[in-house]
Amino acid sequence: MNIKPLSELKSFLEPFASPMGIEIVDIEFRDKDRSLTIFIETESGVDLDTCEAFHNAIMDPIDEFDPTYDAPYTLNVSSPGLDRPFKTPRDFERNLGKEVEVKLYAPMKGKKFLEGELAAFDENTVTVKVAGEELKIPKNRMAKINKAIKFD
Repeated sequence: MNIKPLSELKSFLEPFASPMGIEIVDIEFRDKDRSLTIFIETESGVDLDTCEAFHNAIMDPIDEFDPTYDAPYTLNVSSPGLDRPFKTPRDFERNLGKEVEVKLYAPMKGKKFLEGELAAFDENTVTVKVAGEELKIPKNRMAKINKAIKFD
């Protein structure tokens, strides 16, 4: 199915998201089931009411935008999930000073899985404090980095 560029769709939707305190973190189109999913985040997290409110706010405007050139699709609004990998500089900014999990392609200091505090990042590296030591990890060595999930 032919669809409009997702970056164009994101730019179109941001004026609806901003006044609601919502950040669009990702957009995914799955051709298999013809579903368009808008992943959103807020400072206080995302619940079902937030997803419903944003869905209702964009439902008619997105039909006018016509992302699928009149082809039928299902619109979904969702939380990105607790274990969503960091993709954008904003993801890293939002998590500075917080506990993260890093999965590596190859061992570093004898480990392929690290957990620590996100201390810094730039275009090519991420610095994580692990047991009091700051490790500078090249992004191309990371299979995944996400917020650490703690169950009490």
